[in-house]
Amino acid sequence: MVRHAHHAHHPRSVPAAFALPAQHDDPMTILLIPGLLCDAYCWQPVTDRIEAEVADLSSQDSISRMADDCLKAYAGTLQVAGHSMGARVAMEMARMAPDRVERLALLDTGIHPLKDGEAESRRELVEYAYEHGMEALAARWLPPMVYEPNRTKALMDGLTEMVLRSDEDQHARQIKALVNRPDASAYLPDIRCETLVMVGRQDEWSPVSRHERMLELLPNARLEVIEDAGHFAPLEQPETVADLLVPFLKG
Repeated sequence: MVRHAHHAHHPRSVPAAFALPAQHDDPMTILLIPGLLCDAYCWQPVTDRIEAEVADLSSQDSISRMADDCLKAYAGTLQVAGHSMGARVAMEMARMAPDRVERLALLDTGIHPLKDGEAESRRELVEYAYEHGMEALAARWLPPMVYEPNRTKALMDGLTEMVLRSDEDQHARQIKALVNRPDASAYLPDIRCETLVMVGRQDEWSPVSRHERMLELLPNARLEVIEDAGHFAPLEQPETVADLLVPFLKG
């Protein structure tokens, strides 16, 4: 169990007062948002060092609903880091509540809507999971996301166990959210908070070039490329990522 990581943040159980606009004396929360089929495991190198909340994206089926639930679940101002799909949620939060999101870290992600053939390939994976199960999905989906020299048994076992904590229905909901995701490039120039963009050098799903494009659109951002890391950079090079991310989130 990850220290300081809380999973059950469903807005129905949150007191109404938590949804009030931020006040000057409101608390500040560091919020870490995981990606597709991910949970607090992906953020363990960060939560080992600082107290932070980990968002629960297991029940929603749209990026905007995920962002809205995150905003409703916590009071006050937010320092937000998102990985992959979680970074798309983080950007949407900054668009929806610019007065509350004070810092933004975007890891191994993208801003544009669907690529050619992406909807079909993602739906095929949904069908594959229903037909063959989550373990088979993990065996097919995870390896290409990790830079080959980093595919140790320990890391791949940890990632597989994480995927197995999800189920086929959650996978289908999150794929629906990704297939219908907003085009963030339209509003990135309006995100004025301090932003850290990070990507693994060998990330083939969300390549460095895509993050360089984000840097052109974001008015207050810097880019850090993590050497010898693929799409799961926070776990492939945990010390390097945490060394950059923790001071940024602490301000």
